[in-house]
Amino acid sequence: MKKALSIMLAVIMIASLVTGCSEQTKGGQTPPPPPEKSTITVAWYPNESGAELADARKEIGMMIEKATGKKVEHKTTTDYLIVIEAIVNGNVDIAYTGAEGYIQAHNKNNKVVPLFVNSGSSGTLDDATYYAWLCVRKGEEDQYKDGDTFKIDNIQDKKFSFVSNSSTSGFRVPSAGITNYFTKMDSWKNLTVEDLLEAGSFFSEVLFGGSHQGSAVNLLSGRADVAAVCDTCIFNYIEHISGTHNRPGAVYRVKDDADEPFNTMPGKEFVVISSTPVLNAPFIYNSESLSAEDVAKILSVATSDEVANNEKIFVPKDSQHKGLYRQGMRFLKIEDSWFNPIRALSAQ
Repeated sequence: MKKALSIMLAVIMIASLVTGCSEQTKGGQTPPPPPEKSTITVAWYPNESGAELADARKEIGMMIEKATGKKVEHKTTTDYLIVIEAIVNGNVDIAYTGAEGYIQAHNKNNKVVPLFVNSGSSGTLDDATYYAWLCVRKGEEDQYKDGDTFKIDNIQDKKFSFVSNSSTSGFRVPSAGITNYFTKMDSWKNLTVEDLLEAGSFFSEVLFGGSHQGSAVNLLSGRADVAAVCDTCIFNYIEHISGTHNRPGAVYRVKDDADEPFNTMPGKEFVVISSTPVLNAPFIYNSESLSAEDVAKILSVATSDEVANNEKIFVPKDSQHKGLYRQGMRFLKIEDSWFNPIRALSAQ
């Protein structure tokens, strides 16, 4: 994605003021390769920044350390935008984001590119998806049904919780789905995504959880009537009770021993009223900060059978270890074009 030279120079002049960014040489010459560094920094969204996933983050870090021979420093965060700006400015080398976060980062700095993503259970990209849910509290699901079918007609005028407007499954996918559904109705034919963000325009109140965990807490605490949540970000805290997993009508319950922020909500239940597949979340990197040599080494190790068989990264179903991925998956290299279906949503 080429930019005009003047814009590139302006971006680089700003970036040069930030620690960790490379500098453009005078006369429009190709910038030098990233300087050799002894530490690689990895940034994590709020969803993956909790204490319960410390071991999972550490295992990913150890994988990168083994590949490069360099120390890995983890940066946990409380806000999606912190991660996006950090990878854009070169303050961190690698970040774990959603597809929407990657697209926003790449749009700000085209030197931010994909590294790898986890496959689906097939071990390929064919099913490299997770699910964006719209959820309601158990006992309130009947108002979102037409006979035996769940519909979202009655979400209007409700208190609604998104995750962050940089979230794929917590904003981009559900907002596109809602507008696509309601603009087919004469009364909402002019509905826009911006309307969904303004309290009183479509929803009576609009909240942002800041993480998928936070959005689910907004629902279960009663602050929201409907919440956007993804399955993978909260699967460590919940158990499937009834219905078909990842389908409308599925019922989930907060585990009795759930970690924060669900530790005060054991036994609370919710129902999925809408479920949409979403492209898996990638690891991305700033190519002005991370050298091509390190990238090649990381990809070689990350996509290896050894890592695919690492049960602390790809966790068996009955394991007590809390990880990010399920056994049967593996890491695969991806290209920028893989994210085009999510780009298309923002154009609708």
